[in-house]
Amino acid sequence: MLTSEQNELLTRVGPGTPMGELLRRYWQPIAGVSEFDDRATKQVRLMGEDLVLYKDLSGGFGLVDRHCPHRRSDLSYGFVENCGLRCNYHGWLFGADGSCLEQPYEDTVSTGTSHRDKVKVKAYPVRTLGGLLWAYLGPLPAPELPEWEAFGWTNGFVQIVLSEIPCNWLQGQENSIDPVHFEWMHANWSVRLRGNRGPYAPKHLKLDFQEFDHGYTYRRIREDTDDQHALWTVGRVCLWPNGLFTGDHFEYRVPIDDTNMLSVGWFYNRVPREQEPYVQASIPTWRGPIVNEETGEWITTHVMNQDFIAWLGQGAIADRTQEHLGRSDRGVGMIRRQFMRDMERIAEGEDPKAIIRDPAAARSIVLPIADRRPVDEGYSLEELRAGKSFHHTRFMFQAGQPEAVRAAQEEAMGMAITTKGYVDG
Repeated sequence: MLTSEQNELLTRVGPGTPMGELLRRYWQPIAGVSEFDDRATKQVRLMGEDLVLYKDLSGGFGLVDRHCPHRRSDLSYGFVENCGLRCNYHGWLFGADGSCLEQPYEDTVSTGTSHRDKVKVKAYPVRTLGGLLWAYLGPLPAPELPEWEAFGWTNGFVQIVLSEIPCNWLQGQENSIDPVHFEWMHANWSVRLRGNRGPYAPKHLKLDFQEFDHGYTYRRIREDTDDQHALWTVGRVCLWPNGLFTGDHFEYRVPIDDTNMLSVGWFYNRVPREQEPYVQASIPTWRGPIVNEETGEWITTHVMNQDFIAWLGQGAIADRTQEHLGRSDRGVGMIRRQFMRDMERIAEGEDPKAIIRDPAAARSIVLPIADRRPVDEGYSLEELRAGKSFHHTRFMFQAGQPEAVRAAQEEAMGMAITTKGYVDG
């Protein structure tokens, strides 16, 4: 267990907090590019800061303080221009770097030194990668944005799912290095939700956790596998500092503030070989619900929705002073200690774990994948229809996939796609 002081250090993310300063050293995914197909601005809250994300008329993106430094008007209702965002209250125009480019009345009546040179709005860099918009809230110069190999995969249908979860980000990230939860949270719970009483899923027999440059891996042997299986020889990736990579999708746990997180899911399905070559014109972004509107209860039917329930059940901020950890939690202890070391490094003026400063080292980074065939070779339509990969024939990760996205996925795959969850088949 942790002391209350340690728990505070690990969970508080506002400006000036040790963990907040740590997470600000990394690029964070905050939205989907396609969200701006039919809008120009979006209110966002990141690590306790209220901001506005916008796309200007030239196609560039910016992220600035939500309030105009003139009279504190809400810039999310501003006008986008060819370069920047203009306040709708008095017309002050700000560039993506926060500089004030115009003050219409002041510019008209002023002589001599420009008043706008003395004014600046808080602004953060934004980049696009993999259909996502990434923001960097830390000190400059910014590190490189890691270009994971998966973001360059072709011949696949990609979708992005966003959900706001009312609990602390660390509860989500500790799930990223907790292999045994899959046995009970997903496999066995799914058996019960289908109305069955068993048999239970294969038990975990052996676990291992390893550190590598970009995070940690967890490896496991179950009753139905052995030490030659890829789940043991390769494993899954707990991506540093707040992500998960399972081989065909990423999950990020981005802090909104101390008691809310933005879950960002990026999902890839290679199309059947008969459908290649396939080029996706636009990556859809949709919001995944977490509450059943009819019953008012948490949604239980899909894999990530089940994870959300576990995190929410720990409270807004889990009280880790009351824990009783076991051997399966060794990975959780490893990442907690790493966060503590990283906070010390920052205090000493050093970079934390997994920061990349060399542009060449940030290109097409290969991460461990337990089964590369689905992405490297793909499957035929015949194989998929025969049940070779249920990931390709249903979207089981989150509830609420819009009909338009399902239809686009069906067109790309050349076959029917079901939106039923993990427990439904």
